[in-house]
Amino acid sequence: MKIKINHIAKIEGHTGFMASVLNGDVKSAKFQVQEGVRLIEGVLIGREYQDMPLIAQRICGICPVVHNLTSIKALENAMGVSVTYETKKLRTLLEYAQFIHSHALHLFFLSLADFLDMNNDIELISKYSAEAKMAIKIREYGMEIVKIVGGRVVHPLTNEVGGFKKAPDREALKKLVGDSEDILQIALSLGEFFRGIKIPEFSRVTEYISLGKNGEYAIYDGDVISNLGLHISVKKFENNFLELQKQKEVIKRVKHNGQSYMVGAIARINNNRAKLRDNASNYLRSLGWTFPDYNPFHNILAQMVEVIQSIEESKRIMLELLNSDLNEVITKEYKVCEGVGVAAIEAPRGTLYYHVDVDAKGYVKNVNIITPTAQFLSNLEDDIAEYIPQILKLKDKEKEKKLRAFIRAYDPCISCAVH
Repeated sequence: MKIKINHIAKIEGHTGFMASVLNGDVKSAKFQVQEGVRLIEGVLIGREYQDMPLIAQRICGICPVVHNLTSIKALENAMGVSVTYETKKLRTLLEYAQFIHSHALHLFFLSLADFLDMNNDIELISKYSAEAKMAIKIREYGMEIVKIVGGRVVHPLTNEVGGFKKAPDREALKKLVGDSEDILQIALSLGEFFRGIKIPEFSRVTEYISLGKNGEYAIYDGDVISNLGLHISVKKFENNFLELQKQKEVIKRVKHNGQSYMVGAIARINNNRAKLRDNASNYLRSLGWTFPDYNPFHNILAQMVEVIQSIEESKRIMLELLNSDLNEVITKEYKVCEGVGVAAIEAPRGTLYYHVDVDAKGYVKNVNIITPTAQFLSNLEDDIAEYIPQILKLKDKEKEKKLRAFIRAYDPCISCAVH
């Protein structure tokens, strides 16, 4: 038996899926990426270092902030550029804002119809118009933070090596703080709605990898950790993980100790749940999960937890910044020099890694970008191979519907994967 899906809609990018089953045994389960390789890394080589964040953020239209900031951070590490505490906080705020608007989009508009057995989002929005408005308000709040801090919603302008070109408007930040409590209540209400959704039962033991840092829910800084005891510095990532490219594939895959692994919201929740803020922690407890939790469908609800966490953290960071000198984020003079730098920041879909070599004049000599989807794609295939026997007795259309839901629960970004 062959199971073939020519196109999977409602994900970032274009992909299909094919599985081969013989006597109930899954012989293969493979993604078929339907996008050409984009060669962004090659485009960056030979460019002045200032161009790198502006070009790299074009890899994705949903999560440009993390590409921008991770490239900046890698360049700073390469040239030994230090930034202020306020700069780090403002960058962390940008990251949380990106979590808010990306997760809200995926939670409601890209994946929810699958779990409510609806054929399309028109039907979904018609039946759940109040909840749709909640998701839109949450998303708009995150986008407004990015706009105020970064200068515009998509492909921000103000962030640069060493800091920011300009500080955010103080009054605009105050308004965002004022709006935060209403947005938090909306998120909690939407969370209650999602808590009532029936999630499919499936579990397969896997390694969860994310950033980890003492005392905080790590998204901007930290070491590389896992639920199986891994704990290394970001500098050692490339020495401990294997990038490989299969024949006829345009994407690279990544494995750890020869095995697939998972990143993203469910990985972060498994590894860092003890560091969640009060409302996010309470909501997670209300889900009744047992940890470690190995149900990939739970990635949807893990994103809901992170939306609540991100709103709470965003408010806290903005209040802290308002009580400081915002001009401390303005870029100070630094020296351009030769060096090698690596950096990692949590994107909505998982940890993003950048490696950059810069020459003495500030020109980029080499770049390696490792995206979240490249890391979890093999894990997704391994999960699906084990999931398919559960749905073999269903009609073809129902099988296809279940597989689409499984794939979308992972929230893959094919555009990032073929960077």
